[in-house]
Amino acid sequence: LIATPAAAQFAKAEDAVKYRQSALTVMSNHMGRLAAMAKGDKPFDAAAAKSSAQLISTMSTLPWEAFVPGSDGGNANVKGDPWKNAADFKALQERLIGETGKLVNAAGSLNSLRTQVGATGAACKACHDKYRDI
Repeated sequence: LIATPAAAQFAKAEDAVKYRQSALTVMSNHMGRLAAMAKGDKPFDAAAAKSSAQLISTMSTLPWEAFVPGSDGGNANVKGDPWKNAADFKALQERLIGETGKLVNAAGSLNSLRTQVGATGAACKACHDKYRDI
């Protein structure tokens, strides 16, 4: 779940929380842009969709190294215990990374974007339901 060098790069647990929350916030913002296009709330723009999708795909690989032991207090918004349920937590990470990777190709058409935004959103929700306390 967590590589030893990752733990070393965060001087304080709060640093790890800020890092992962920042990555997840950027992903959420760009998912909101894609969802607005998918729902018809914003006009579909393939170039903008592809740009957001690429960013989401890249960002989806970042937050996991910041789930270091001891970073579940304060405003971390962690529920459950991803550290004790490492295999499940890792499977949810891999599911999300896989679905976000599919967004890039799906961004070329509105119909495929709609389908993949739903699948990616479901992957986000699966992890939030188990491990996010908000």
